[in-house]
Amino acid sequence: MKNRASVIFTTYNQPEWLRKALWGYECQTEKDFEVIIADDGSGQETRDVIEEFKSNSNLNIKHVWHPDEGYQKCPILNKAIIATESDYLIFTDGDCIPRKDFISTHLKHAEPGYFLSGGTLRLPLNLSHQLTREDVTTQKAFSLNWLYQNGLKRSNKSLKLVKYPWFTSFMNFITPTNASWNGHNASGWRKDIFAVNGFNEDMHYGGQDREFGERLQNFGIKSKQIRYSAVCVHLEHGRPYKTKESIRKNREIRNYVKKNRIIETPNGINNHHNETKN
Repeated sequence: MKNRASVIFTTYNQPEWLRKALWGYECQTEKDFEVIIADDGSGQETRDVIEEFKSNSNLNIKHVWHPDEGYQKCPILNKAIIATESDYLIFTDGDCIPRKDFISTHLKHAEPGYFLSGGTLRLPLNLSHQLTREDVTTQKAFSLNWLYQNGLKRSNKSLKLVKYPWFTSFMNFITPTNASWNGHNASGWRKDIFAVNGFNEDMHYGGQDREFGERLQNFGIKSKQIRYSAVCVHLEHGRPYKTKESIRKNREIRNYVKKNRIIETPNGINNHHNETKN
């Protein structure tokens, strides 16, 4: 039988962050899901973490890997999508720890003809390192009082962790932030993702997730805001792969997609149909 959902996230040589993210999936209230780790060429340390969880946890994990050829997030995501066996796909990052209701919330709000746009709260570097397995298991990592006591600066962004149904519904309704496809927290139907040919492999860092969502919208898929309902905390890290050239090129691609109402990228999932699943 199919799982209710497939969770896909990318990782690259961040074994400490990957371990913390996987702790979060061990705590999920919804148990009927698979985890697809889209590995953009990590080394043995990352493989060791994955094998540790495969052996010692109840998580259903698939490790989809390709050789390190620089920043290749879109190709590895497309390979991971092919490896999924669920009708509903949830996308996040390997440096994001999901709250225990993360998957159940995405499934609760899933609706044909829509994709979902969730939220994240960035943690400072020292607090990212500080988080322990117990902090994740007990959900202290999502308690505002605990986070403030341990170095998180107070801001309106922290309101995403307030967990009252009336409040989250109200905030989802009034937020001025567009319900865009976010790489750290978004979900949609597998058939819709295949219809637009997945992620555009001409794109590197900077807006490639948004472009994917814009093509879904060109296809007629609407977006739904769950920024304050489905949340994760984002562990801080450097971004050496971010360049002005990639930002410029991606902006040009997005402008072309919007202007010409492009639906299907010519350079996407269809590149990998004959590849073996890991």
